[in-house]
Amino acid sequence: MIPRYVEPLFRPPAEAGSLIFQVAYGCPHNRCRFCGMYKGVPYRPRPEAELFAEIAAAGERYPGTRRIFLADGDVMALGFDRLKPILEALNAAFPHLARVNSYANGSSIAQYDDSELAALKSLRLQTLYLGLETGMQTLLDRVGKTEQITQMVESVRRTQTAGMRASVMVLLGLGGREFSHEHAVRTAETLNRMQPRLLSALRFVPVLGEPFEGFRLLSEAGVVAELLVLVESLELEHTVFRANHTSNPLPLEARFPADKAWLTAELRHVLTSGMLDETGPGFLPAEL
Repeated sequence: MIPRYVEPLFRPPAEAGSLIFQVAYGCPHNRCRFCGMYKGVPYRPRPEAELFAEIAAAGERYPGTRRIFLADGDVMALGFDRLKPILEALNAAFPHLARVNSYANGSSIAQYDDSELAALKSLRLQTLYLGLETGMQTLLDRVGKTEQITQMVESVRRTQTAGMRASVMVLLGLGGREFSHEHAVRTAETLNRMQPRLLSALRFVPVLGEPFEGFRLLSEAGVVAELLVLVESLELEHTVFRANHTSNPLPLEARFPADKAWLTAELRHVLTSGMLDETGPGFLPAEL
């Protein structure tokens, strides 16, 4: 099969129909205590000759391809001099290519200047998936994510100024019961500064155990209550919002600002309906 994959392979739900190329294996950071995606996978970029041969062969087999996703974690960490030739090869191999998407981090985006981001956009790099997780810097530090919130905000804004889209992910329940309210409010404040075009809320599932000492998992109702605080605090001007990942207690999709009132009312209704577990976590997927 072309392309050939080295497991584990991950991609966002929205990339289900995309052709995937692993341009690197693993994650260059891989210290987050809430994420088990690439644990045990040493980070290493693909040999360029091998990758370009695979792209050329896939272009012959799937010439009508329009969407491509670049894996694994944080492809932007490769740097401009390595990423630009990859995008050029994709454009040459796939004449109908419409968009290329990948995972990213604020710190990796920050290494590109504005002209480089514009050049990547001209080569059809379209959507960068970035995990904000929380707007609390102290919580980020506790859970081992070595990103600075101010830098993530700037990176998202610069990405979108260059004409690309940022798809930002936040983790409901990451602060546990102790930090639930502050986590929701601070995260909303950060998102209001970012103004991402796409926003996804996933639920924290402790696949690696507790992310910090003293952590107490939110109940199912607590997760929805946290989401309500988040939504009430959001002031987004043009954002598609989704909370339809399998980890979430209920599937939701909305557009801000048009659907904010409806979404708030829906969450309040569910919280008073008696359908949520008030003491335990409810259903949790075995793995993400």
